[in-house]
Amino acid sequence: MHDPESPIRRRRPSRLGDLLPEAARALGLEDELRLARAIATWDALVAERVQPAVGACRLIALERDAIVVAVDESIVGAELRMRALELLGAFAAAPGGARVHELRLRGDTGTGTRRGG
Repeated sequence: MHDPESPIRRRRPSRLGDLLPEAARALGLEDELRLARAIATWDALVAERVQPAVGACRLIALERDAIVVAVDESIVGAELRMRALELLGAFAAAPGGARVHELRLRGDTGTGTRRGG
């Protein structure tokens, strides 16, 4: 039987979300966790601000000064380009986001880039 006054019983339980960054760092997965958070943040921003683009664009890379987004159709790329400053500002302010200065689009953006290539 444990002593109710022991340090083990008095500690508050840790939240899993608070433990993940340290565990990811220890396993060498810090970049993957950062990307996963950025993807979730981007998806939420698109759902909130550019609803017609939901499901037609995906954050695929987080670079030092840019986010790279794959788009399925040129109309989606055009809409994201028009709203780039708004989206980048919101991304910088959101938990899980980052301050970047460029939105790079990949896919069917009318630039000749092959889709899925």
